[in-house]
Amino acid sequence: MEETRIDLRVESPERKAEGRRTRELCFKINSTMPNTDESERLIHELFPDIGEGTKINPPLQVNLGNQIKIGRNCSIMYNFFCMSGGGVTIEDDVLIAANVSLISNSHDFKDRQILTCKPIVIKRNVWIGANATILPGVTIGENSIVAAAAVVTKDVPPNTLVAGVPAKIIRDISDELK
Repeated sequence: MEETRIDLRVESPERKAEGRRTRELCFKINSTMPNTDESERLIHELFPDIGEGTKINPPLQVNLGNQIKIGRNCSIMYNFFCMSGGGVTIEDDVLIAANVSLISNSHDFKDRQILTCKPIVIKRNVWIGANATILPGVTIGENSIVAAAAVVTKDVPPNTLVAGVPAKIIRDISDELK
């Protein structure tokens, strides 16, 4: 996946405006009674590209809401944390447990004022367990499961269970999905 590099010393008016918009909407969402029309309206304002039937449970914290695409019929539980500078795509029917972190940006080892950003892609029907962390450039394959507290540093093939720090393949779950 292609890496985007952002020099934090060079201000981007568009990025600054989106960061502010996102922070303000996260604050409002996290301060609004959940499961109300107002809460749903704010969530849809934060995520302009969100599919029908998707439920997001506050609180949540993201840095750039316009860089996150969420499919239909997804469930995102409490304390969702998303650094989305590299872009995040969550396809249909994905389950994301509490305290999951999606981190699509990092810093250059030598020049730490440079953000290095790679997209995260979570394919259809993935289940991500509580406290898991997905790092930049990772694609989680269709129907896969990421175990609780796993740290995913590499792509996960479809129909696979991964666990651990760093996450390793535990087994193919194709037969269990039939």
